[in-house]
Amino acid sequence: MSIKEASAELGVSQGTLRRWEREGKIQPERTQGGTRRYSMAILRPVQQGKISKPTIGYARVSSHDQKNDLVRQEQMLEMYCASQGWQFKIISDLGSGMNYRKRGLKKILSMIINEEISRLVLTHKDRLLRFGAELIFTICEEC
Repeated sequence: MSIKEASAELGVSQGTLRRWEREGKIQPERTQGGTRRYSMAILRPVQQGKISKPTIGYARVSSHDQKNDLVRQEQMLEMYCASQGWQFKIISDLGSGMNYRKRGLKKILSMIINEEISRLVLTHKDRLLRFGAELIFTICEEC
């Protein structure tokens, strides 16, 4: 359906639909001419107030020698998230559990604070941080 029909269906303005697209909350299809087309599969979660946010699986190892362990963790997270039927993304880091400046960890913190994820999945809490994982869990609960 067109953006006009979709906005009428949801009871929101066309500008709201465009903003939701910019924010990544919905992803309409585009015609060859660039016109937005919305399907009920996209609009149904929005109607129910359940704009889907991805689950993030986080894997980490300390050194390059443990690359095989990192792959194993990623596979375990993928299998678990898929078995639950979740939309998910895996983020992994190679670095010390004492390092709070890892790229993946910083990305996850930003996503949590901006309320862009629905849940965080780990193989073990020490994979997140050696010390202070409880602080991240508290931030998750609050956001």
